[in-house]
Amino acid sequence: MRIVGKYSFNGGGNYIEEHFTNELQELSDVINSIDASKSKTKISSEKTMQGRLLYSPSDLNVSFKELLHPLGWMNIREKCEYSTSYYVNDYQPEHNKKIYPFRDMDFVKNKIGAEIQFGKYSFMVYNVCAKMTIFKKLGHINAGIEVVPVKELAQEMSTGVSYFEQFVWDLEQRGVSNIDIPVLILGISV
Repeated sequence: MRIVGKYSFNGGGNYIEEHFTNELQELSDVINSIDASKSKTKISSEKTMQGRLLYSPSDLNVSFKELLHPLGWMNIREKCEYSTSYYVNDYQPEHNKKIYPFRDMDFVKNKIGAEIQFGKYSFMVYNVCAKMTIFKKLGHINAGIEVVPVKELAQEMSTGVSYFEQFVWDLEQRGVSNIDIPVLILGISV
């Protein structure tokens, strides 16, 4: 795989290059070392692509884990404790089973978070505009990197997978908020 696009959100490009040079290089090296052809294993059952061989997001994610974990990039999981103080009219939910909610970040090393996203558009936006801000507030990260496919690669995956170009356009139209953290968006292809 290779990096074919870079977008600096809230100064993320300069900030990460200055403060997280080694981590950015490690992530870039991992991306460049992944042989995506080994992840072209999904046979589509979708009407518009019936029988077509596609890249498997889950296989690609496994490749990232196998290469980043030995370098010290670890998944961080934060337990969520939901308050019941916001319910009205004496409502109390029935809990027939225990629920253990959490939020997690794919990879964290030395206060930089990385999310690898081959999913729907909403997950990309959530990662950058909510999750990374939350993980900063919790003290886990100071900046983030979001790795997403460019349109060319997304078209070789299941329908509905979002892509770099769409994501960048939306972030530019949204603008930066005072709570946003520096994030570098990396567009990747094969």
